[in-house]
Amino acid sequence: MKMKLKKWQIAAVVVVVAGGGYYWYTKANPTNVALQYDTTAAEKGILTTSVSGSGNAVVDQSVNIDPTITGTVANLLVNVGDKVKKGQTLFTIVNDQMNVTTSQSQTSYSQSQNSVTSAEISLKQAKAIYAEDKKSDSGVSSRQKAIDKAKVAAAEQSLKTAQLSANTSNLSLQYQKQNADKRLVVAPLDGTVNAVNIKNGDDLSKLSSGSSRTVPVIIGNLTTIKAQVQINEVDISNVQIGQKVMMTFSAIDGLTVSGKVEKMDSLGTVTQGVVTYNAKLSLDSLDPRIKPGMSVSASVITGVQQDVIIVPNSAIKKQGNNNYVLVLNSGTTPVQKNVELGAVNNTETEIKNGLVVGDKVVTRTVDPNATTTTGTSTGANRVRMPGGGFGG
Repeated sequence: MKMKLKKWQIAAVVVVVAGGGYYWYTKANPTNVALQYDTTAAEKGILTTSVSGSGNAVVDQSVNIDPTITGTVANLLVNVGDKVKKGQTLFTIVNDQMNVTTSQSQTSYSQSQNSVTSAEISLKQAKAIYAEDKKSDSGVSSRQKAIDKAKVAAAEQSLKTAQLSANTSNLSLQYQKQNADKRLVVAPLDGTVNAVNIKNGDDLSKLSSGSSRTVPVIIGNLTTIKAQVQINEVDISNVQIGQKVMMTFSAIDGLTVSGKVEKMDSLGTVTQGVVTYNAKLSLDSLDPRIKPGMSVSASVITGVQQDVIIVPNSAIKKQGNNNYVLVLNSGTTPVQKNVELGAVNNTETEIKNGLVVGDKVVTRTVDPNATTTTGTSTGANRVRMPGGGFGG
């Protein structure tokens, strides 16, 4: 059965619906609230600028033990981590052919010495004969004297040739002996064995593969550990020899080591289109936990500004060619002030002109009236009607 509503009942329903709509509308559209500002006071301090680089710890005094002779490895006496003294035997090389070659060189040298002795005797005899020829009562003809004189000259030349041959033979013998001595491989300096890439029985001639070669043994003085880092081409012009450096090591939590820039490459290295320059950094103190090859992050101090006004970078704004900050010393509306900038680092900026100590600069503006949209709706603010969907 249908029920008819009276006019006053219909009016009451309209009032209720309208009132609910107004409530939800005002709920969704509150009265505008004033902007809020986060500020910080400009203050005097020290501003440090730096450039960063990354690389690895390296041993500055390191030697590759790579014999120039071939043979078979024998009597290998060292392992990685062993400490060695200069002259200490590392391993020996078996190469019997060197005994044969040295013996042959010794024989050749002995023969050349005999030739020198014979040439000296011949020259002595030739000179004696010619001396007799020159005596006034010798009765030797001028022709014979000329012949005997020529024999002296020939003997002198033969002696020079024999002496030259003997010198060459001696050099060859010494070279063969030195090579033979290389079969006993010794440490060229005090240090620690950093790598051993051979074992007994290995053929040294097979360590080369294409254009590369495996180094049999590497020895380094671990007290000479330094850092070698790569610095971007944009920053390298600000880096100079002697600048202070702060270094951290990813493998050692909490360790920071100071040092200095010791060397810089003049030629850059291009990797995937990026140009970097190697810089070697000395360490002021050596922590025993630092090992060769460890990753290093370095911060090279390029400038230190003393007693300057500093503000956070977030306070700096730009308008055309001018830099400015917003200052909120009093009231509710900040004032724009043009400033002259000085040095800048990753977090702070030096203000040369435009601010005084204590000025409260705006670092962030908060708008409470900003609408946060959720979901995928992109339409204007909507009013949700009670008991139904969003009104259109």
